[in-house]
Amino acid sequence: MTTEERLIDKAKEAFIMAIEIYNKPTIKYRLEGFSFFICNAWELMLKAYIIRRDGEEAVYYVDKKNRTISLENCIQRIFTNEKAPLRKNLEKLVELRNTSTHFITEEYESVYIPLLQACVFNFVEKMKEFHDIDMTEIISENFITLSVKIRSLDENEIRGKYTTQIAEKLISTQKQLDPLIDESNSKFAIKIDHYHYNTKNRNEATEIYYIDKSAKDGVRIIHDVKNPNDTHKYNAKACIREINKRISKNKIKLMYKNEEVEFNMFHFQLFLNYFGIKDNEKMCFAYEVSAQPQYSYSQQAIDFIFEEIKKSPTTIIGDLKEKLKKSTPGAKDSK
Repeated sequence: MTTEERLIDKAKEAFIMAIEIYNKPTIKYRLEGFSFFICNAWELMLKAYIIRRDGEEAVYYVDKKNRTISLENCIQRIFTNEKAPLRKNLEKLVELRNTSTHFITEEYESVYIPLLQACVFNFVEKMKEFHDIDMTEIISENFITLSVKIRSLDENEIRGKYTTQIAEKLISTQKQLDPLIDESNSKFAIKIDHYHYNTKNRNEATEIYYIDKSAKDGVRIIHDVKNPNDTHKYNAKACIREINKRISKNKIKLMYKNEEVEFNMFHFQLFLNYFGIKDNEKMCFAYEVSAQPQYSYSQQAIDFIFEEIKKSPTTIIGDLKEKLKKSTPGAKDSK
């Protein structure tokens, strides 16, 4: 077995350990354990990639031939854009790993979980891209979603529970990360929102509240909250990219005019027009901010289109085009 193969095998094991530790409810120090093993998995996987790309000597320090480079070095060599969300995510996880023995409290979970989940998804994607290994064939896809039940962070409660040094460190970390999470995409963090619903079943509740008639500030019960930035977060190009990933992952051959093709904007428009996706609010949201509306799409739209492709990949594009041509008199054959 080559050095590269050994590193990849260890990377798989470290990744599985990270997931198992985090999803095991009896482990109290799961955040510390997860941060250690997920960083270890990334370091091993990236070193295997560097060896294949640049040779085995590339993973050793030039002036210290008996020491391999750090994870930070690997990140800088491979992800050269300092502002890239994936790189920023990894750098924050390295910070967490390096300080976990000093400041970690159970509340850190609510601060870092968006970054942890993004880090897991990023690892699965890069393992496939760099080494053509599908981690969902090793660990079931539903297990790569981290198990979490968290409360929103209360600053007064934190200050009352911990020493000043620990409390201020936790609060400042949250204030530093929150704007980054809001500004970045899913490569940096998978955003988790806290919604409060009115229910009579206490077992369904994560937090309890009561209504005080003498309260100075009023409240309103919201029965349905929809933020299109959360529910419809994909533009057309992102949808096409996600659909092509699934086609590739499932080894599907998409055919048009007896040739294998990559799913593109023309194909995407066929699905939009034939199935009326733009008129389905569950799949599409229109931003009426100018004379020309801007459209965004939901995960449901991606799922729907992919499932239709999977049913008949060799004929679906041609069939949709012909059906639309028949329903639109005078339509030109442009493709």
